[in-house]
Amino acid sequence: MNIIRYLQDGDLPKLAVLTQEQEIYALPQANFQELIKQSRQDNKLPSEWVQAWMDQSSPLRVSIDELHLIVPVEAAEVWAAGVTYERSREARNYEATGGKLDASTFYDKVYSAERPEIFMKSTAARTVGPNEEMCLRSDSSWQIPEPELGLVIMKDGSIVGYTIGNDLSCRDIEGENPLYLPQAKVWKRSCSIGPAIRLAETVINPYDLNIACRIYRAGELAVEGNASTGQLKRKLDELVSYLIKDNEVFDGMILLTGTCIVPPNEFSLQDGDEVEIEISGLGILRNTMKQL
Repeated sequence: MNIIRYLQDGDLPKLAVLTQEQEIYALPQANFQELIKQSRQDNKLPSEWVQAWMDQSSPLRVSIDELHLIVPVEAAEVWAAGVTYERSREARNYEATGGKLDASTFYDKVYSAERPEIFMKSTAARTVGPNEEMCLRSDSSWQIPEPELGLVIMKDGSIVGYTIGNDLSCRDIEGENPLYLPQAKVWKRSCSIGPAIRLAETVINPYDLNIACRIYRAGELAVEGNASTGQLKRKLDELVSYLIKDNEVFDGMILLTGTCIVPPNEFSLQDGDEVEIEISGLGILRNTMKQL
């Protein structure tokens, strides 16, 4: 059961549920956070509340392809976890050592440490939704997408949904100096979220989700990779516990959980590239790259 947001009449955001049969039911809440709060007020799981609403409603007479989808939740902040997969550790080491594959760095310590790496990735103003343009930094020549499972959390730290995130990253900037991480990660339109939020209780096992990333250049498939959330080194609740510790947490905040798909070292995104990220049960997040 996936929750989507779309623009009605050009500029009015609407909340809806997208069923497995691709039927769309408009919901009465203004946003995803209100849906969660309403279900809790009625002592129901969000999926139970939505099902009860659907039972007394009729589906919209439109297809998902006809809707102008936007970010499924306006997250005040998007955070991200780093070096949570073995493949990510290898890539960070390659960047930091100039390609010495057998060298070890502080990223090895991060991978095995008790405390995970968690950093601020984006804000609502910097985050785009499905089918929108993402921006490539003008001062980087080695940029890649990072396909990630995103956790939608409430201020109490509960995981209420799963979504797809694209964490654009500059490998050359981060590799030059780890203190440059904010510049390697945060700039305008460098984060994408969507196309939907899968209600958490409808996911049987979040460690058994397939992730795929496809990059198209001039209409041709240039890079493709696949992974599984089962390769995560850390537990999702563990990552959330460090994010919310002594922190100001907002309803609908998103935590990206790291990537296990890294394009070949010689590859860098270019203007006009199209990136697709697919996670089983969550849909496909598509974005086009725009050079600043």
